[in-house]
Amino acid sequence: MLAGLGLAVAGVVAFSFRPVIIKLAYRYNVDPVTLIMLRMVFALPFFLGMALWAGAKKGERAPIAGRDLALTVALGVTGYYAASFCDFLGLRYVSAGMGRLLLFLYPTIVVVLSALFLGKRIGLREVVALVVSYAGVALVVWSEIGTGHPDFMTGAALVFMGAFLYSIYLVGSSRVVQRIGSMRFTAYAMTAACLCCILQFLLLRPLSALDLPLPVYGLSAVMAVVCTVLPVLMTAEALRRVGPNLVALCGAIGPVAAAVFGYLVLAEPMGWLQLAGAALTVAGVMIISLWKTA
Repeated sequence: MLAGLGLAVAGVVAFSFRPVIIKLAYRYNVDPVTLIMLRMVFALPFFLGMALWAGAKKGERAPIAGRDLALTVALGVTGYYAASFCDFLGLRYVSAGMGRLLLFLYPTIVVVLSALFLGKRIGLREVVALVVSYAGVALVVWSEIGTGHPDFMTGAALVFMGAFLYSIYLVGSSRVVQRIGSMRFTAYAMTAACLCCILQFLLLRPLSALDLPLPVYGLSAVMAVVCTVLPVLMTAEALRRVGPNLVALCGAIGPVAAAVFGYLVLAEPMGWLQLAGAALTVAGVMIISLWKTA
């Protein structure tokens, strides 16, 4: 029990450190296309290994139907490549804590998309949760308008678009995972996303763009292993040990951890308005997350 909770918390904290790593890398004047490519280059071997391991497991050796493979690739491109790219772009203009808070809204978006496309009913509890969550975000956004980057609203919109694209991935993957297995689905989807990021770099940037300071490569490796691969594995094991309820509860640590990291590492402001808004957003998301997994 304690080991499962520890894994869940560690996974959330590790993932929450990603926006801080991105902001640190931007100090070396690396562009988002190159940075996200470096992250995926370092992560790709792990996901290829995961794909081979999942395919060798008993019960997961059956070939994947062409339709399921195409859907897995499409969802990986949408939910990891496009969503991550929007996140990387947006973090040029918003704080690490703000970026993590907006990304944390994805469970609320999943509820709306499920109602629109899967016919799931939205009840009073979900409506209350949505109102509370977005009231919190509005409070944080209002507190940062005029005090942050001149393109703050553009950055916030980009990060929110990333959360929206990730929500599409979650809604679309719910049935595919049941047919091909969660480990194989994650490995194939992430591999597709990695290849897209590498292809994007080769099409848009010269190889001379890789002439970067050594710390950029170090930060990219940390982002790939500590903030990407390890959270995926730790969260999967935590789900197996303690179930989705407790894992969802631990997810509330994410925006708080990102705000604290931003304050300690990047000296980002953390006033009472930001804290109050974050608390409201976390409360609303937790209402939805815990209800959905109850």
